[in-house]
Amino acid sequence: MAIRRIGQILVDLGFIDEDQLQALLDEQRQRPGELLGQIAIDMHLITDDQLAQALAEQMNLQVVNLADVTVPPEVLNQVTEPMAQLYRIVPISFKEGVLTIAMCDPQKLSVLDELRSFLGYEIRSVVATEKDILKAIERYYAAANESVESLIEDMESDEALTKAALALEKEGPLDLASAEAMADSAPVRKLLNMVFLLAIRDQASDLHFEPFETEFKIRIRADGVLYEMVPPPRHLAVAITTRIKVMADLDIAERRLPQDGRIQLSVGGHPVDMRVSVLPTMFGESVVLRILDRSVVMLDLDVVGLDPTTLAEFRKIIRRPNGIVLVTGPTGCGKTTTLYGALNELNDIADKVITTEDPVEYDLDGIVQIPIDEAIGNTFAQCLRSILRQDPDRILVGEIRDLETAEIAVQAALTGHMVFSTLHTNDAPSTVTRLRDMGVPPFLLTATLEAVLGQRLVRKICASCREEYMPPMEKLADLALRPDDVVDKKIFRGRGCEICNNTGFKGRTALFELLEVNDAIRDIINDGGSNQKLRTAALQSGMVPLREAGLEKLFAGITSIDEVIRETILEE
Repeated sequence: MAIRRIGQILVDLGFIDEDQLQALLDEQRQRPGELLGQIAIDMHLITDDQLAQALAEQMNLQVVNLADVTVPPEVLNQVTEPMAQLYRIVPISFKEGVLTIAMCDPQKLSVLDELRSFLGYEIRSVVATEKDILKAIERYYAAANESVESLIEDMESDEALTKAALALEKEGPLDLASAEAMADSAPVRKLLNMVFLLAIRDQASDLHFEPFETEFKIRIRADGVLYEMVPPPRHLAVAITTRIKVMADLDIAERRLPQDGRIQLSVGGHPVDMRVSVLPTMFGESVVLRILDRSVVMLDLDVVGLDPTTLAEFRKIIRRPNGIVLVTGPTGCGKTTTLYGALNELNDIADKVITTEDPVEYDLDGIVQIPIDEAIGNTFAQCLRSILRQDPDRILVGEIRDLETAEIAVQAALTGHMVFSTLHTNDAPSTVTRLRDMGVPPFLLTATLEAVLGQRLVRKICASCREEYMPPMEKLADLALRPDDVVDKKIFRGRGCEICNNTGFKGRTALFELLEVNDAIRDIINDGGSNQKLRTAALQSGMVPLREAGLEKLFAGITSIDEVIRETILEE
């Protein structure tokens, strides 16, 4: 049966009239992506209670007033605080394996599927207002204050769980039935759910589960830095690892060989992809999960951190009909994100864009994306050869790793294609030296290389606890600054607060240096000039080096002096 539209239900219930509905629909056309009910509240046409009533009518559900409901602790314990906050739900009853939750967005049916997957129970829903949901979360979870620490304390005191876990730790073949039962047990599920949701909420990039002789560590990488969480009991290592392997659809019986898989979650209505790597160590299996959350990464050149002048130049370069554009920097500095931003901008119906990546990190509509699989011979070089027969206009090669890939990229550029790729070098000028060392002839480099964008990531100072201060003299000396240079400048640091987990930093931004290959630089490449000559010529041509880009962000109060020192080198 077709679901009735919310606007018509509001009219049928007498909350608005036809003229008001038409005004609402006109307003919604001006605000694409916003829900009609929320727009009606913003325009003061209906109340929260009336919207809840209309949503319940639409989905054939019951409306509850959470102020009149008392939730028992055993019911509350079924849903952790991060899950309640992310999904905006409150559990209200748990009977015969069925958990009933109150939610303010009942039309989001995917939330029920996600909760079934997370919790392992059948889920039923009732409707409450958003205001009531938020008040109930604050009331119940402020009192309960459940955390990873309290979960781990409960697990340590659970004798049955400890006995079952120790049985799995014994030498010899793994008892698959016991391992699966243990991995599916409520405490293990609950701990992993909380760790995953905390990591996603904190916009972490990686989760590490590391077994050692006497402990089992969980570490989370956020803003490029690893933080340790409270470690779970050592004897639960196998159970936790097995649970992750079950979720990633890996072989739980194989504990001697590395394995790779993926876990696909949907959290709060947006997809989160987790790449799972399992590696055997002396004391068990080490598991690392790379978290790819599309809602966190903005694939837009306007927000990556390019200053207006460099951004304008880079935009001109990427729109050239052919050539090679490289983005360079260390692992994890955001090279692929920058290139995705460029491709997003170039993603036009008139152009054929093909990428080959290892692995494909984000799905881009309208772009053909090919995953690399070296185990079956589908290498960057092999893939690039085939791509050239697919009539592309622009090509992204995930990384130039060897001479073969470099040569085919050069040939593609010579035959009228624009090729984007990445390379691991310390700065933009040394990219030319690296390609020459690989074996690419200088005359081919001068004919195809259009530009090199060097990139670094620095942490941003937390806006909630930012304070002005004067750094010590030795810090200024590290940046070749004298006290006179900073007399009229402001320098900030993060004091540390709850919002930034007392680190003083929240989020990251990028520093860039753009080397555009002009005639002077081509002459130096042809003559086999040194890295220093290339850098001098680039600076004379107007390249803003990474250190200077860092100083601009330092004096703008975006990042700290320590971050600039850590991520940039002093120019000779």
